[in-house]
Amino acid sequence: MSSEGRWKDAENLQVRLIELDKRVTDEGQYAVRFASYLASTYRNQGRWKEAEELEAQVVETRTNVLGVEHLDTLTSIANLASIYWNQGRWKEAEELEVQVVETRTKVLGVEHPGTLFSMANLASTYWKQGRWKEAEELQLQVVETRKRVIGIEHPGTLTSIANLASIYRNQGRWKETEKLEVEVTETSKRVLGVEHPGTLTIVTNLASTYWTQGRWKEAEELQLQVMETKKRVLGVEHPSTLASIANLALTYSSQGRCKEAEELEIQVIEINKKIIGIEHPDTLTSIANLASIYWNQGRWKEAEELLVFSLLKLYTPAQVDM
Repeated sequence: MSSEGRWKDAENLQVRLIELDKRVTDEGQYAVRFASYLASTYRNQGRWKEAEELEAQVVETRTNVLGVEHLDTLTSIANLASIYWNQGRWKEAEELEVQVVETRTKVLGVEHPGTLFSMANLASTYWKQGRWKEAEELQLQVVETRKRVIGIEHPGTLTSIANLASIYRNQGRWKETEKLEVEVTETSKRVLGVEHPGTLTIVTNLASTYWTQGRWKEAEELQLQVMETKKRVLGVEHPSTLASIANLALTYSSQGRCKEAEELEIQVIEINKKIIGIEHPDTLTSIANLASIYWNQGRWKEAEELLVFSLLKLYTPAQVDM
């Protein structure tokens, strides 16, 4: 139920199950499990404070009852780390992730999927802190182990290689980044198909690598592919589709093709206004992007109006109208 996005229904059911279990059994043996599910539901809704409070209780209870090395306890600790991570609390996330990696390595072995997943999470936390060397070393270990254990064409391996490419990208190591992304793109297209979300993500990353190097035509070709595929599969109003349209608009603008860029950016703005409203950060970002396009054309007055509007909406939303 939770995975289908019916969060409120899932939440209500899980709360009732927790209370029922507390009434029917002395130990409340299933209450902790239901509490963990409820924390996950909060997490999927971005309700971090509620998720954190509940998951912390689950961690404490499982540690006391099952022990710190029990798999359920480790899962709960990893979940709590994820809650910290999504709030940008990198040090707290790192502390828990290191604990999970070390314990899972000891209990399950370094090649176990759970251990590798934890290592990948820790690498991501290092990456978020700009600790490239540590992130790279850990991610390389994950890549090599997954290649050996589950094969280079497994989706988990492809994700790991893509993550390693991102670490290289953030260090400006474009050749290494491109090599990995081309490899993953070709394999993902063959194994998962051109319309798979994972394939579209890595193609988008490769386009970004080209774009950053000023290789506009190569970036444009890939961005067009992604945009058209997302329109067909997800629809033009899907947030992911709109992000792809905005990426292509930026590429047009970078080539001085301002009219084409303007048309795409206006399309994104109008759809965002309709779907999420004019005050949503995504809409305001699109408006700021359009201002940049106007600026590049020397349309100073129009650019200024849009920039002032978007900035004021971000910082004093109640005081501005359009």
